[in-house]
Amino acid sequence: MKKKEHEQVQALLSETKNIVVLTGAGISTDSGIPDFRSDTGVYSGDEQWRYITRSYYHGYPKDFWIRFKDIFSSKLTIDHKPNRGHGFIANLDKSHKVTVLTQNVDGLHQKAGNQNVLAMHGSIDQAICPKCKTVYDLSFINKEPVPRCVKTNGKGKVCNFILKPDVVLFGDDVRHYKEAEKAIEEADLFIVMGSSLQVQPVNELPYFAKMLGIPSVIVNRESTEMDRDFNFVFHEEISDFLTHMSY
Repeated sequence: MKKKEHEQVQALLSETKNIVVLTGAGISTDSGIPDFRSDTGVYSGDEQWRYITRSYYHGYPKDFWIRFKDIFSSKLTIDHKPNRGHGFIANLDKSHKVTVLTQNVDGLHQKAGNQNVLAMHGSIDQAICPKCKTVYDLSFINKEPVPRCVKTNGKGKVCNFILKPDVVLFGDDVRHYKEAEKAIEEADLFIVMGSSLQVQPVNELPYFAKMLGIPSVIVNRESTEMDRDFNFVFHEEISDFLTHMSY
């Protein structure tokens, strides 16, 4: 049965011209970045998410940064490379109009070559001063345990405000949501790869595509509560799924 379904998805890829791909942490695990919500993920049996909330940053900014850097240590310290999954989506860009909606903050879709990427949860590669809006890169973030703004004003006074990572924390608004809906409205195929679809409002997008009658595919190692909203469901590793695709 699955062989037939793989062939049907391959046919869809050949027939469609406008594709929207939503990705989650599962697409980056083959690049050495751990996921969050699977049985072996960063959040498995843990409550670390409580420390990467907007309220925790505002209430305990120093401790926030210590915990944030611990949770995201692999993303902050290792130069990860795109894997086969990222390459598959980037290759689609050569023959299709592809919009990537990603929940990931690792920037690997951009590194792989995708041109139209909506990073709905921001980017780990920079931090911003909430006070003066100065932007700092990853090398600056890693210099000190708690990064502070070093910009000086006209009187020579250093801002010294504790930076905020340019990622969507729990309690922040997701980014590019209206743009994501517009991209899906214009698409003729919707694909989800490596997402457990547990985070709102991004997990509402599959239902949105379903209501529009757009053919949809999900590839995820584990089942999700949204599986019923897809035409094709594959509970397998992305690398295994791609062995059945020519691209």
